[in-house]
Amino acid sequence: MEHATSVFLEIVLLLGGGIVAGTLFQRIGLGTVLGYLFAGIVLGPVFRVVTDGEEILHIGELGVVFLLFIIGLELKVGRLWAMRRQIFGLGLTQVVLSGIVLAGVAFLFDFPWQASLMIGFGLALSSTAFGLQLLEESGETNTRHGQSAFAILLFQDLAVVPLLAAIPFLAPYSGGTAIDPAQIAVSLGALAALVLGGRYLLNPLFRLMATSGAREVMLGAALFVVLGSAMLMEAAGFSMAMGAFIAGVLLAESSYRHELEANIEPFRGLLLGLFFMGVGLSLDLAVLMRDWLAILALTPALMLGKAAIIFLLSRAFGETRKTATRVSGLLAQGGEFGFVLFTAASAAVLFSQETASFLIAVVTLSMMLTPLTTWLGRRLTVETPDDEEVLDEDFDGAGATVLMIGFSRFGQMAAQVLLSSGTDVTIIDSSAERIRTAEKFGFRIYFGSGLRKDVLEAAGIRKARLVAVCTNKRETTDRVVDMIRANFPNVRLYVRAYDRSHALSLRARGVDFEIRETVESALAFGRATLDAFGIEERLADRITDDVRKRDLARLKLQEAEGFFAGSDMMTTRVVTPEPLVKPHPALKEIDRSTDTDSDGASAEDGAPIKRRRGRPFRGRRRDFDKVQSR
Repeated sequence: MEHATSVFLEIVLLLGGGIVAGTLFQRIGLGTVLGYLFAGIVLGPVFRVVTDGEEILHIGELGVVFLLFIIGLELKVGRLWAMRRQIFGLGLTQVVLSGIVLAGVAFLFDFPWQASLMIGFGLALSSTAFGLQLLEESGETNTRHGQSAFAILLFQDLAVVPLLAAIPFLAPYSGGTAIDPAQIAVSLGALAALVLGGRYLLNPLFRLMATSGAREVMLGAALFVVLGSAMLMEAAGFSMAMGAFIAGVLLAESSYRHELEANIEPFRGLLLGLFFMGVGLSLDLAVLMRDWLAILALTPALMLGKAAIIFLLSRAFGETRKTATRVSGLLAQGGEFGFVLFTAASAAVLFSQETASFLIAVVTLSMMLTPLTTWLGRRLTVETPDDEEVLDEDFDGAGATVLMIGFSRFGQMAAQVLLSSGTDVTIIDSSAERIRTAEKFGFRIYFGSGLRKDVLEAAGIRKARLVAVCTNKRETTDRVVDMIRANFPNVRLYVRAYDRSHALSLRARGVDFEIRETVESALAFGRATLDAFGIEERLADRITDDVRKRDLARLKLQEAEGFFAGSDMMTTRVVTPEPLVKPHPALKEIDRSTDTDSDGASAEDGAPIKRRRGRPFRGRRRDFDKVQSR
């Protein structure tokens, strides 16, 4: 009974400490992760009111398992395949290069080469729990740097399996160790069973349970799937987190995905917070006090070295400077799998228990510094569009008469005109936030970049009779037009121009139609102003139409003679209205001749023979003050 009371007391203390520290640290801007670590240190090594730090850490690792399951739910198989270059390119290179460099440093400290390899590759791993939790807290999981960091962490989780398998071969008394074909067959069989079961059994199972209408049954089924897949993978020699992740990916296409996520989310949050508190509880203050100088020196050196390697590799794999900086700041720490590797290595007598405790202290301290390095990475970069959120590229049902690229304010109005006429439109945009907003209004819109040929083909460009390029930036528009003209030369292109010089540039590129984004709104604005001044409607229409025609004629002239041609066709001074007295007959002939020259020449045929800055129009001009008083 006393034991049960002490267990309940520890649970209450952990909950209370986590609530207070998490709330306080979140309010002062340091994040809940650092708050949980602080609570664990205070309750464990400092006041020693909670003593089972290692056990709590193992229970808390289930939080990482649930976290990977939820991430898997948000990653469809197609999206995972699209990330293969990041996972098996950037991730593999980071683990190998960081492991070799850190192993070389360990070898310089007189460790045997076998121990050096295990130390180097153990420290090369980063913390999945810290990295993903910090990304989720800041809402950056689906950003460019969030996806790159996730790819590296995913490969690191995969790398744990061969690293653990290599320990018996590196141990000094491993003469009889050999590869067990039966164990390899069991591992591969378990992986195949999980994939096949997830693909063909899980959806019918959840469909059957959903018909019962019992919420607790669906909750139990969700926990069963996560924990069952995690235990199966652990029995096969893989990590539990990897099993949960695979189960999540296999359920990403399921119609029950959102309900599963809602059921698992509370457990994920509580257990992950328990994991961070367990890290603080397991900190060995005796080792820290004994070797504090070496730990304080090596921890920043480790983080700086890993950050430099990750930065250089990210740049080598085509990431921007900002993305590389953010990823290197996020993944500079050691990881929780380092605890497992160092403990197993010391048990195999690769190095002493004291060395394992020292390395675990370094990893723990680096974890505690992760919020700081993440903050530094954010401060060292400026906000750019490179880190916009990324969504799944799913073009199911795409393909229409018109393909519209870009759905900002210009595209939204153009799309309404087309849809109102009964014309089907496929819309693609690269802004996740804009897509979510548009979907709330009922638009059918797909995530994808108009700069990629494969995206345009998936969106149905070969079926489209016309492509409307409505992107915001001039540089983006030019790249889209050039790419479409090079790969799909027969497509009709209607393009939004940024300004006059851009319109001329688009005409030179051979687009079928272009229009400056503000020209018609400016003419409408000027027309409304004439109404406010009391000018009759017909006269206001004639004036506005005349300005439009002269502007088009000047644009045609500029296309032929250069940007500064036709400047005398602009109205830059007040036009004197026609006199109210009857003009001389000769003046009538001159006026008629002028009207014929200007009105008879079409803007499409070229500039008028006699260009003019503006013309005085006949018509009534009502008193402005009387109009205002109505």
